[in-house]
Amino acid sequence: MPAVPGVFTAEQVVATARSIAAVQEPDGGVPWPEGHVDAWNHVECLMAMTVAGLNAEARKGYDWLARTQRPDGSWPAKMVRGEAAEANGESNHAAYVAVGVWHDLLVTGDEDFTRAMWPVVRRALDFVVDLQTARGEIIWERSPSGLPAAYALLTGCSSIYQGLRCGVLLGEHLGDPHPDWELAADRLGHVLAAHPEAFADKSRFSMDWYYPILGGAVRGAAARERLDRQWETFVEPGLGVRCVSDQPWVTGAESCELAMALDATGDRERALTVFADMQHMRHENGSYWTGWQFVNKAWFPNEQSAYTAAAVILAADALSDTTPGSDLFRQAGRYAIPVVDPGSCGCSRASSRT
Repeated sequence: MPAVPGVFTAEQVVATARSIAAVQEPDGGVPWPEGHVDAWNHVECLMAMTVAGLNAEARKGYDWLARTQRPDGSWPAKMVRGEAAEANGESNHAAYVAVGVWHDLLVTGDEDFTRAMWPVVRRALDFVVDLQTARGEIIWERSPSGLPAAYALLTGCSSIYQGLRCGVLLGEHLGDPHPDWELAADRLGHVLAAHPEAFADKSRFSMDWYYPILGGAVRGAAARERLDRQWETFVEPGLGVRCVSDQPWVTGAESCELAMALDATGDRERALTVFADMQHMRHENGSYWTGWQFVNKAWFPNEQSAYTAAAVILAADALSDTTPGSDLFRQAGRYAIPVVDPGSCGCSRASSRT
């Protein structure tokens, strides 16, 4: 069981995983506090429960994914009690299923489960790749009528990059290679590293700062420079990481994700510091408050979220090197495309569509 000495015990990991299982719905979905389920955060919660050994609960969640996937490979952006509350299919939601299934294989070694989930992964990543533009970014959603949105998101595409890489690894492992996904990942990785103009401006969000590193598209000197450039903008010493630059609000999930991004670059010291700093958000029952408004000195929102608890467990595993899946985010950067001069790569700087 993961444990970070002096910060997070194995017993606390179990309690935190059980706080996730406690909110899992009878049909297997793991909801946000307000009650909707989305595939991305749902998968993250399943990964955390797998790390903590709650395999039956995680399997129930993967069954939910298999049952609720639509014929085009997507999931509704929000589902409430098994029904679509927001029907558009988001590309990063679909791609993260591949990360979850690859992580499960690393941790459990369950080949039968991997093969059973492979058709789900295939459909999901085919949905994702179909939203790639001529330049390489991937549009963030498609409507039920088939209409793609008008833009791509940097954080979403960074997560998609990891999903495509995990899908390629799954295909190779199962003897069903998908070079089209590998090519899509290469193209996407280049755009993430060299073409910020390809994405809608969400730079006030800390996720747009660290996610290209966490997802694996940016590593090495470029990653270190990126982290240092906005460190003081987003990091509140002793508290954690701001969700947005213009509000005095630190959030647990973003703090843990930054810790994993730092760990992926080899910056273990700052990773441990950020992880320790966010532990003030721990609730006595093992769950975690979503965020802390440090001017008003109040929890904001006034809730504990399963996805925050999941991020804590995944960060603890990465920092303790406990399970065979602990290097999931470090390994995401194995195939990162070196950054080239965007002025000489030949890519159009204009907006492109599918």
